[in-house]
Amino acid sequence: MTEVKVHKTCADRFVEEEVSGDSLVAFKKTDILDLGIKHGPAVKIISYLESLRDGLQRDQFPAYVENWTKEQVHQWLLQHVNAYSKYAIRLQEEDVSGDCLVCFKKQDLLDLEVKSGPAVKILSNLRQLSKDQEPTLQPIPHNEQKEAPNPIQPEVSVAQTVASDPAEPFNTTEVQADKMLGKKSGKAQQQFKKASEEKKIDEPKPQNFKARRKETVVVNCLHCFTHIYTCFTNSINSFSSIFPYHLENTMGKTTNVKMNLNNEFAFSCSKYSTVKNKYTFQPGSPEQVQYLKFLNKLKLFCVLDFDPDSNTQVGLCHSYRESRWANLHTPSQYQGQIDSVIKNLNLYKQTSWVFCNGRHDLEGDSNKELNYWNWLRKSCSDVDLIMFLLLSPSTYEKWKELIQEKLDFDIDPQSVYELSLSEVNGTVLALRPFSESSERLLPSSDSSFVVLKNKDEDLLTALDILCLNQCENIYEDKEEFYRGGKVKWWNFFFCDKDKQKPFIKRDKYENLKRMIRSELRESKEMCVLLNLFHNPGCGGTTLAMHVMWDLRKEIRCAVLKDNSLPMTEVAVQVVKLMKLENEKPCQVFLLIDDSKETENPYKLCNCIPQTVESHSNINVDKAQSCKVIILNCVRSQNPKDSYRRHNPSQYITASLSPEEQNEFEKKLNELRETHDTPENFYSFMIMKSNFDKKYIDDLVHNTLENFDFSSKNAKLFSFLALLNSYVAESEISRSLCEDFLCMKRIRWQEESALDRMEPFSNLLIIDRVEEWGVYEGIRILHSSIASACLEEFERSHSLKVSDITIEILHCDLFFSIGQGRQTVQQIFVKASTRFEKSLSIPQALARYLYIKEHDFPEALKWAEKAKNIKANPYTFDTIGQIHKSNLKSNNDRGKQETSCNPEDLNTNIKIASNAITAFKKAQELAVDESDDFPQKSYHVQGYVGVLEIAFLVFEILSRLPFFDQSDPMKKMYFQRFLKKAIPITSVYKEDNERNNIYEEIIKEHERFLQNLKAEVKETFELLDSFFTYMKGRYPEFQRKISSLFKHYVSLFCNTPKEMKKEQQNNPNLNLKINIEEQRLFLEKNQADTFVGILQHLDKPAEEIERITECYAYLQKQHHQLNDKKQKTKETINCILSNIVLYLLKPNSKHVKSIDSLSDLLSTTLQDVGLRYPFPDPYYLALLLFWPRTTEEDTEIATYVTAIRNSTRKYLTPLFQKRSTVAHLYLGKEKGLKRLVSKPQLDENFKKMHRETLAQLWRNGDIFKDKTIINRLQRVRGSIEQGEVFANYGKLKIPVRPALVHRVSGGFSTEKVSFYLGFAIKGPIAYDIQYEN
Repeated sequence: MTEVKVHKTCADRFVEEEVSGDSLVAFKKTDILDLGIKHGPAVKIISYLESLRDGLQRDQFPAYVENWTKEQVHQWLLQHVNAYSKYAIRLQEEDVSGDCLVCFKKQDLLDLEVKSGPAVKILSNLRQLSKDQEPTLQPIPHNEQKEAPNPIQPEVSVAQTVASDPAEPFNTTEVQADKMLGKKSGKAQQQFKKASEEKKIDEPKPQNFKARRKETVVVNCLHCFTHIYTCFTNSINSFSSIFPYHLENTMGKTTNVKMNLNNEFAFSCSKYSTVKNKYTFQPGSPEQVQYLKFLNKLKLFCVLDFDPDSNTQVGLCHSYRESRWANLHTPSQYQGQIDSVIKNLNLYKQTSWVFCNGRHDLEGDSNKELNYWNWLRKSCSDVDLIMFLLLSPSTYEKWKELIQEKLDFDIDPQSVYELSLSEVNGTVLALRPFSESSERLLPSSDSSFVVLKNKDEDLLTALDILCLNQCENIYEDKEEFYRGGKVKWWNFFFCDKDKQKPFIKRDKYENLKRMIRSELRESKEMCVLLNLFHNPGCGGTTLAMHVMWDLRKEIRCAVLKDNSLPMTEVAVQVVKLMKLENEKPCQVFLLIDDSKETENPYKLCNCIPQTVESHSNINVDKAQSCKVIILNCVRSQNPKDSYRRHNPSQYITASLSPEEQNEFEKKLNELRETHDTPENFYSFMIMKSNFDKKYIDDLVHNTLENFDFSSKNAKLFSFLALLNSYVAESEISRSLCEDFLCMKRIRWQEESALDRMEPFSNLLIIDRVEEWGVYEGIRILHSSIASACLEEFERSHSLKVSDITIEILHCDLFFSIGQGRQTVQQIFVKASTRFEKSLSIPQALARYLYIKEHDFPEALKWAEKAKNIKANPYTFDTIGQIHKSNLKSNNDRGKQETSCNPEDLNTNIKIASNAITAFKKAQELAVDESDDFPQKSYHVQGYVGVLEIAFLVFEILSRLPFFDQSDPMKKMYFQRFLKKAIPITSVYKEDNERNNIYEEIIKEHERFLQNLKAEVKETFELLDSFFTYMKGRYPEFQRKISSLFKHYVSLFCNTPKEMKKEQQNNPNLNLKINIEEQRLFLEKNQADTFVGILQHLDKPAEEIERITECYAYLQKQHHQLNDKKQKTKETINCILSNIVLYLLKPNSKHVKSIDSLSDLLSTTLQDVGLRYPFPDPYYLALLLFWPRTTEEDTEIATYVTAIRNSTRKYLTPLFQKRSTVAHLYLGKEKGLKRLVSKPQLDENFKKMHRETLAQLWRNGDIFKDKTIINRLQRVRGSIEQGEVFANYGKLKIPVRPALVHRVSGGFSTEKVSFYLGFAIKGPIAYDIQYEN
């Protein structure tokens, strides 16, 4: 085929299909197409074949034509033939280059679906080409593709087909697309006209018609971003539950529109959504990057990206992430429950960059792009409307034709395509709110300032950071604040600008400010918690924010956005703020507002020092600047009383001093200068009147004069009054109010909810609530107004609180799912609890009675009452402690008495049973750490309580005459009874009345008593696992448990002398007794459990050598045993003991080879399958079967799944919430040598202080040490769906991150590498490093 000159791959297809010369002469074009060869080369081959076969001379064309590439043919068709773009694209897709085009006949074009008219025109223009004058061909903007060496290219993807023009600067676009320019949407012009009328005075005004025309187009470009109807079926249709259903943005002023899909939730969005096609930055063309700077200024909610190369070095996503943070997602991640998707993907907190057509920077079939038509079939089979930011005219034409063909819908009237990208960028940046100062500043050390980078702020999702230059160049309405709206930073900024009209300083302003500065200067604590107690609505939050505003230049300031977030997560972000852009830590001032006096601020105060130690290199002792002040703004009905109980703290009440009243009078006169009726600013006027009740009552009476409870608006107003009376500033979402008022939101702009609430709307206000984006809620201006309304309802309209309560309870609408921040149901529950007594009163009384008075029955009565008010670990633990104290008191008394009353035994066993039940319940409830019970360490206290009760029972039983521990035979009976070897009736005892009564009592409780020993053993193993496998130290509990275990050993782990005598008299018992002795030895040395053997990594080698020898003996006797579970357990323990022994003493004669251990484990795994109730065999599988670098075919991922499943069953829910530690790590050697224990790594740091070394492990800095780097193997992997994977070729093994904060939130997909540790929950990734 060298004469024809097609690409080698075409010729190879003929060879592969064994096409010889005598076969070739019979070929037709369809036969060549059947070989997978495209139309262009196929037509050329047939043309040459026909000329050779028939001896005909081929038509002659200018040489330059035959040298045209397929791109140049595409350009010629568009620029000189004026063919439709779809025909030009079709020929390009079929590899029609110049040397192929000259062979085309009319039928060849018809076969490519080119109509007869255009086909004749193309051939006519082709024949008219002059040999002397070559036509000028201009590159098509933003669609260029480099010519691949293979002209037979795969089908072009959707990303490529929408952007296959040269990616040149946009200033060439207008020349090439004159026919497309000049068209604008009439609707767009109207929208711009309306937008222009709403522009603020500080916005730039257009100076001429040209500027005005461009501005119009830009505004409608923003509409392209924010009007997205997305309903991709299959994997993409889930976007419809998350993306705004109808959003509007007008010149920077956001109009919030609710979305209510499936009646699940209502919200509005003030962020932009962008859909883009393929756009790559060409090397040497940095000006293209600057044309997209406006994207960095937008608050992007999401980007739907169809370019699989977008996260490579030349892609838009990669460029964006250099200065801003975005999480990398796929459409499938948007499936599931809405609230879970929002939480997992960090939506509304961070930008979501959605790769809709694969990712080339990741491996795997799921990341491959789909070709054009496959994407259309799989992902776009039911598209309502998609808005794209398209980067060339031809791309627009293609999508226009595609949508017209697929959906029979003309997008032209709704399209804007006039501006070049550089013009879009410049004009958007000139508009508000992007004209705000581009650099936000933070205070730094030595009175210097640093820039708060957008990317850093994107990552601090829990904090609303207050900068030095906050609010510059922006404008907001101050009227809302005086009406009763929440104070904003802009209110302080505005007053600072006009020194003649300062913000009112409350009397406590200077006290609070001085207290904060004093704590910063003098306190030795790293984190200090200050409380500001205030009556609802008296200006407490405003005071706190005022102080923070004036301190923003001295200390880094932030407000906690959500008080319900895990405090560990908040602490990490506070420490990051402390260290931003500065080696020396900076002091931080954090405001927690709207607090309910829960434990969260105290938790945070404890978490921050731990976080500093764990996640930073700050020397706490020397860094005075490493300090955080938390100001906890707490609503209180009695601020003064709360103030007296807490130190340090301040308070502010609903009472103004004479000086403050004067300041409010001055402010009213100032407001009269700028507002016609400032007296209608009721919230302000309430404070000015010094919260005068007569003023409030008169206001409410006049407003409610014509109140009619039967009307919809009156009912809704009464609901708001009830809720706001008991929970200050508790709003109902506006969309819910609109539903209740039966408003149709299709034309909602013509009538607002407040309009429908007349004549009560003067007492209402709409708040913006930031959760799940932004939604609007309606509430009453002030809590005192709400309370006065309830009084007025009853006084003038005979409407009682109970009537409103019944009405709201019968309104199903208010109890539907997902209506904003809080449902009315939740708010009502909070309000109704005010009528109940606090559990703290009976709880405190119960503790006093049992600790001080030893009045156990009365104490139990009050503890039960507290438990009935609120069942939590604290209340149940108190019940358990009362029973334990009662039992302990009875036991102490019994030890002093010479004669025992059998009925005391019955009473004590019942007390013990009740105590264990209470402790178990306390332990069960301790799983929920978010509950606001006092944070004493309840992690394992329930288990410890169970052990203490059991040993009290053992002690009581051991004093019975037939269980006397001083008598070896009676001790043996005691052991055998508690081990369930014999019933109480088989225990030898003297025949007397007292013993018979004891026997009857024990028979009644026999099941409970005989379960105690096994329960104790199980609890020891559980606690042993907790202290060994989990992070954290509990020295107090560990000492207590160690003492109890010694007692356990003395009771149950010694072979009685009588049994040894029996062994001597009966040789047939030798084997059985030997086996029992071996097992007792293992139990005594805590080596009869998997976790116990693992603990020997840090003990002398001689101990594990003896243990391994013991297991070898038991292995030999297994053929004589019938207990399959016991044999399996001992086999697993045997394998682990060999591994531990090898690591401590590799030359020991008792160590088996890795092949022997692997075979033994394989056999065991076949026996137990993948549902073994304990993780032990799967942990061994990770150690012995972890793949080498090149291994791909392995079952290791199956074992990772199995170990995770088994730990969920084996470890209690409490343990599942905690991080596990690795005892072994993956090294660089082979065989068992590649397992490296933590003690072996610690050997390199013998001279280091123990606490210093522990800190290196906690914060991960240990992995920066050269000895560690040289010893451990670094593994390549990825992060997908928020989960970390170790990658071995196509094999992906899920692993857990050791430090969760090293994995960015939002389920972004990233390439990483890390060191690997083996923990009981599975493999752990340490020192995760991002490749980019």
